[in-house]
Amino acid sequence: MSVNYEEYVADLVAKGRAAQARANGFSQERVDELTEAVAYALTVPETALKFAEMLVAESNMGVAKDKQLKIYGKVKGCFAQMRGGKSVGLIDSNKETGIDTYARPMGVVGAIMPVTNGEATPAVKSLMAIKTRNAIILAPHPKARNTNLAIAETIRSVLKKFDAPVDLVQAIDPDCVSVEAGQQLMRQVDFILATGGTPMVRQAYSSGTPAIGVGTGNVVCLVDETAEDLDRVADMIARSKSFDNASSCSTENNIIVIESIYGKWVEAMAKAGAALIREGSPDKAKLLRTMWPESPANHDLNKNIVAQSASEIARLADVDVPAGTRMIMVEENGGYGNEFPFTGEKLSPVAGVRKAKDFDYALYSMLMILEYQGKGHSVGIHTAKEERVTKMGEVLPVCKIVVNQPQSLTNSGSWTCGYPVSMTLGCGTWGHNSISHNATWKDLLNFVYVSREIPNWQPSDDELFSEKIRQAF
Repeated sequence: MSVNYEEYVADLVAKGRAAQARANGFSQERVDELTEAVAYALTVPETALKFAEMLVAESNMGVAKDKQLKIYGKVKGCFAQMRGGKSVGLIDSNKETGIDTYARPMGVVGAIMPVTNGEATPAVKSLMAIKTRNAIILAPHPKARNTNLAIAETIRSVLKKFDAPVDLVQAIDPDCVSVEAGQQLMRQVDFILATGGTPMVRQAYSSGTPAIGVGTGNVVCLVDETAEDLDRVADMIARSKSFDNASSCSTENNIIVIESIYGKWVEAMAKAGAALIREGSPDKAKLLRTMWPESPANHDLNKNIVAQSASEIARLADVDVPAGTRMIMVEENGGYGNEFPFTGEKLSPVAGVRKAKDFDYALYSMLMILEYQGKGHSVGIHTAKEERVTKMGEVLPVCKIVVNQPQSLTNSGSWTCGYPVSMTLGCGTWGHNSISHNATWKDLLNFVYVSREIPNWQPSDDELFSEKIRQAF
């Protein structure tokens, strides 16, 4: 079937604009009722599990029960954060500055989404749009097209039930999901909220439409000699790395361990279900060839291993691992970069591990790995030394540092951390992004600032400039 994608997308955008024009008149109470209804409907256990199972079947990636938990955590967390927040009309009046602030919608938002989180991302982004009185058009990865449509249809049924315009949320039809449709969407909407790989995000930024896009992950985690309970550390790493078969870009892709505790840490990881492939083992070469078939010519990851279980990846590589293995660790004590692919992103329960003689060398290794891949995203550390966390915050080119927590279960927000719950994690200019925080509903608002006269606050030069500076001139 031949599709004129320009006309097809233009029709979606026109419907979105008409729906948004109606939503523009909604009160705060009306908006809050709709977001609550949508959040509740999406997290009914049977509904969440249906979407989770649907995506696993459609994409052949991930774990249904984990995806169900992801929907619970992200949708409920997103709603909990926006509950009670002002997104309509006058949201702040500052008597001291004389500034009143009004919240206004952006219009029609184009949401570009990855397959790895194709269950929670359309739900969260739709909630963000409804909260801010925007319309949204959901553009999925081809391997999530049917799940995406099912989620959109569920949201639309809720909107209809509450007599709201259903076209506030639309999905690209499964038969029309394509690169061309995505490109047209990015050209025609008012704003782009893009989550996915670096090429797609850069395309969003170069489309000419205002955009928030987020960068590639390649998380590096450090376990130092002061980590007090290695069994607990191992459990956190194994839970994080195996959750949804490591479909998240926030999993521990590289783990650096201080040399003096390396042996004990390996033992703790084995108890937690991690199999270790030693440096120089024939199994390392077999696994490398399975994961990056054309290495070192390029670092294109084998799509057949993405978000697969550790046992399945081992089977594909003809590598023996113990029964019940949750993750595979591969020693990579050489250099960094394309000739050492285990230092890069893996999108699977496989982690590169290496020793460091001390904290300074570990910090250097982190910098080198991030320089290769993952700059801007995040790192983690298990330590009892707060000064080491401070040092990392001062020198590492990342936007998030997770301390003594499971990385992938923390980065995008959780009930036990203060990060905003989000499916769009900004990586700052280090990751070629426009934001360095987790995007929330507040990022989908325009603000109008009204100024009124206040008493003159101009200071004298003596008050404004120090004596030292004045005397220097």
